[in-house]
Amino acid sequence: MAMTDVLNAEDIKKAVGAFSAAESFNYKKFFEMVGLKKKSPEDVKKVFRILDKDRSGFIEEDELKFVLKGFTPEGRDLSDKETKALLAAGDKDGDGKIGADEFATMVAES
Repeated sequence: MAMTDVLNAEDIKKAVGAFSAAESFNYKKFFEMVGLKKKSPEDVKKVFRILDKDRSGFIEEDELKFVLKGFTPEGRDLSDKETKALLAAGDKDGDGKIGADEFATMVAES
């Protein structure tokens, strides 16, 4: 499944472009701009599965660094600071990774 099966390609392009500058990433604005916030819980889980590259059932810190590339190959890598901030925002149980439910909560709260 491709990200464009769930989200509009133009929305993805605009959202990723809006955060192309280093240290500019804001997950709340990004999830809203990319259209994820308006999606059904089922679609949010589909996006989670796409971002979970190693199919572990979690998005780990090393996968978070490349979260924008998960939406489009043109996306930049997040800085270590941005990656850690995103992990801290999503990792509600403190296990060092974001599960599907934690991801859904992040999207809902954005």
